[in-house]
Amino acid sequence: MPLLDHLRELRNRIVKIAIAVLAGAVVGWVFYDRIWLFMEVPFCHAMPHGVCDPGVNGRYLAFFGVLDPFYFKVKIAIFAGAILTSPFWLFQVWAFVAPGLYAREKKWAYIFTGAAVPLFGLGCFFAYFAMGRGLEFLMGMAAPGTGTVYTADSYLGYWLAMILGFALCFEVPLFLVMLNQVRIVTHERFRKWRRIIIFLIFVFAGIASPSPDPLTMLMLGGVVIVLVEAAEVIIWLNDKRYLRLHPPMYESLSDDEISSLDLPEAVDTDNTAR
Repeated sequence: MPLLDHLRELRNRIVKIAIAVLAGAVVGWVFYDRIWLFMEVPFCHAMPHGVCDPGVNGRYLAFFGVLDPFYFKVKIAIFAGAILTSPFWLFQVWAFVAPGLYAREKKWAYIFTGAAVPLFGLGCFFAYFAMGRGLEFLMGMAAPGTGTVYTADSYLGYWLAMILGFALCFEVPLFLVMLNQVRIVTHERFRKWRRIIIFLIFVFAGIASPSPDPLTMLMLGGVVIVLVEAAEVIIWLNDKRYLRLHPPMYESLSDDEISSLDLPEAVDTDNTAR
């Protein structure tokens, strides 16, 4: 396909995605109250007795500008629309990329996409239940005698950062397997990096769930490490399969043994001269 046709197709795909997200945003706008109540649950759990109180400073989320509630509602609607229409726009992305892939590449793309979606959802699940403990700890760091007002915008940023942070952390095992498929990460290299990987996972778990009890950190880090160990098994099996299909040429030779070379055929000088 010529370059201009590719650009036209890309434009059409983007237009379709934008229309779908806007349609989903309309649904998000209609159900804004229910969506926001669901998102506000971790904040309320961090309050004393697990209840938000609009009559007490620091126990509710505030807006400071006249237009802030409207902009905030638009953000929630677009966010909800992107989630609701994700199957459609992911299909549009796939439909644009797929014609340029070989059959083997398509097969691996299906496998990785099928594994990425549940891992992403599992990360979101853990993030949602870890938010309350993290907020409770962070809010308790305010100096004595001071009042704190929490804005809805800052809470939304924290909420999205936690969701994306946990979800991407759960994608690490899949990322390692993908690197193994292109022979960047082998099982031998993985064994050398294992301690560093485990250390970094627990560092991230401690930052992502900043609560004083180690239970949340161990829960998040432990689940990710189990997934990483499962990825190691897949990497080990894939390396064995790769070595079986591509055996080393000189593995059986000793260090002082000369390898056999396929010499080129001799050139018939007489025929060449003629």
